[in-house]
Amino acid sequence: MNKLYVLIFAVFILTLTSLNAQVKDYELGTSTAGLINRTGGLFDYSDPLSINIKVAVWGFVKYPGRYIVPESTTLTDLISLAGGPSDDAHMNDLRLYRTDENQNQSMFKFDYNDIMWEEGLTSIKKEIPDLQAGDILVVPGSPRLYFQNWFSITLSVISTLISLTILVFNVINK
Repeated sequence: MNKLYVLIFAVFILTLTSLNAQVKDYELGTSTAGLINRTGGLFDYSDPLSINIKVAVWGFVKYPGRYIVPESTTLTDLISLAGGPSDDAHMNDLRLYRTDENQNQSMFKFDYNDIMWEEGLTSIKKEIPDLQAGDILVVPGSPRLYFQNWFSITLSVISTLISLTILVFNVINK
């Protein structure tokens, strides 16, 4: 009877590990720079022939951090420089925080569609502010769980319950 439990448990563990195995192929000679996960930093996209400003992008973008960009950079350009939004980003709730010279703080909320299709808005003209030095762009979001995540969580719970059941049976039988 115990051999049956061990066999079932071993098959279950092998199945679990094979489902969650991640295989990535990399070619020899390719750069490993893209393999490093960047979580923030200073990114310099300055143009020596123009006036440059320092801004920040935080939230659900690929490369959050501080950016040195030309003054003519648009919000769309800034999001692109930050690697674009992640899958979890809420692009309908972008926020731009600004502090002026009198230390007054203001926040602008807008939808990404308002930025992309600004010229096409005929009924309501939204005022999209230009970037200024010291601006902070926040891209809010929340993590999403996909089928693989739910499946992995379910398998973890089931394996824990099976392990506890086997433990209880072993304690009761002895």
